[in-house]
Amino acid sequence: MPTSNNPDNTELESNESFDAIFQEYEQSHARQAEAGGRQIESTVIAVSADSVYLDIGYKTEGVLPLAPFQSANEAVKPGDKLLVAVKGRNAEGYYELSRFRVEQPKDWSALEQAFADKTPIAGTVTGLVKGGLTVDVGVRAFLPASRSGAREAGELEKLVGQQIRCRIIKLDAAEEDVVVDRRVLTEEEDRSTKERRYGEIKEGDTVHGEVRSLTGYGAFVNIGGVDALLHIGDISWSRVNKAEDVLSVGQQIEAKVLKVDAEKQRISVGMKQLLPHPWDGIAGKLKAGDRVNGVVTRVADFGAFVEIEPGVEGLIHLSEMSWAKKVRKASDVLKAGDTVEAVVLGVNMGERRLSLGLKQTLGDPWAEVEQKFPAGSAIEGPVTSFTKFGAFVQLTEGVEGMVHVSEITAEKHVHHPQDVLRLGQVVKAQVLEVDKAKRQLRLSMKQRTSVTVDEYLAEHPVGSVVTGRILEVAQGLARVELGEGVEGVCSTKPASEAAETAAAGGKVDLSSLSSMLQARWKGGVSSGAAKPEAIGAGQIRSFRIGKMEPEARKIQLELA
Repeated sequence: MPTSNNPDNTELESNESFDAIFQEYEQSHARQAEAGGRQIESTVIAVSADSVYLDIGYKTEGVLPLAPFQSANEAVKPGDKLLVAVKGRNAEGYYELSRFRVEQPKDWSALEQAFADKTPIAGTVTGLVKGGLTVDVGVRAFLPASRSGAREAGELEKLVGQQIRCRIIKLDAAEEDVVVDRRVLTEEEDRSTKERRYGEIKEGDTVHGEVRSLTGYGAFVNIGGVDALLHIGDISWSRVNKAEDVLSVGQQIEAKVLKVDAEKQRISVGMKQLLPHPWDGIAGKLKAGDRVNGVVTRVADFGAFVEIEPGVEGLIHLSEMSWAKKVRKASDVLKAGDTVEAVVLGVNMGERRLSLGLKQTLGDPWAEVEQKFPAGSAIEGPVTSFTKFGAFVQLTEGVEGMVHVSEITAEKHVHHPQDVLRLGQVVKAQVLEVDKAKRQLRLSMKQRTSVTVDEYLAEHPVGSVVTGRILEVAQGLARVELGEGVEGVCSTKPASEAAETAAAGGKVDLSSLSSMLQARWKGGVSSGAAKPEAIGAGQIRSFRIGKMEPEARKIQLELA
């Protein structure tokens, strides 16, 4: 009968097949244990979404996680040769590999040698104990929590059951006391990775990274094991006020390497540099005189910046904000977030600068000034400011004229315009000259004084009670301003004293005496009444017109 029909033979073949399989398994693990102390060359045979599969010369393939390759921006493809070390087997039966050389000590002498040489060894975390973890490195070792590389308790617990690389930092064979350190190797690996990456990354490279943290001045991005600074000004061509408005932690981005300082281990990257520059899109679209709309992005002492298109800003200088007044601070007129209309004053494509004007949208008030205020015309307006040589008077919104000190009054020489005029005072003047090109108007107040005095004299006969402001008091006389360009002189003594003084001198001013008597009879003032308040400069008081000299245009006043 065929051997296959013999039950005994069938059982024998089955036993032989099992023995062969078991023997192969033992040999495979023997090779694995032997390989644990060295690195072997492997070949990439496949790459999946999260793993790299390699031929390591065993019946079963080995596997590496894909994430470290992606973090290091390292391309991997079938056929690539890699040096790996066998760590063990995973739940699916594949050999777990490491790209680092590890040693698995088998006795105290091996541990002592690894301790002396500071050689990294492999160990398996077996449990969580007070203050750290227990690790099987051939003997029971202790791994302090502070040297585990874990940042929190949850990470520490996840290490239980995992194979790790560590270094012996304490070895006492007599006490069988072994302490290992995992963090030191992690830090060394990080430094090694960073040094390699700083040597690999070049200015101008395009890199992929993950946003690790956000700050007030930008974001830090992990680009394959090293951090790069993405400054807030390099995120977008549009102005970004806060990095969190555009980015989030964990976000994957693409950026361009702007600067690498390997010595200081600093890398700067930019996102906007991978996008077309906004100014390239407006070439030929803007010209002087165009009206544009935009949003105020920021305000400086010298002006305000307005974004008219994403990434395209123009400056409105202080001098271009108002025709009517001198703007001292841009914030007095504009604030961030305001939507404004402006006129393009100039475009510099080479320097990518744009000059804008705000006041030009309102029209130039000087455009028709020669028609509105020709030489010889009469004007009226408030005093807006003073200089050493004169005063400025506003004729209309955005148009001012200057009255020189010599043109203020013909009555006397004026040293300082403030001696005669005050800020905000409405005055009448005559236009002497208009210079539209220089935006200058010369005015004269004294040219209208004679007309004003004549009008005043016609409206206020002798004996009229009027109100005036005392300009100055000197030598018993007060100079009184009765109106624009109209002044009078008044004795600082009451009318009764003036009359008595005149009588004592043998000369009697009947008009003053009659005025005194009328004042006493009408007012019922007795000779024993209290004396009125002494007059002084700046007071506004009532006066009676005692005498007028129309030809000389002089008015004598008495205290009423």
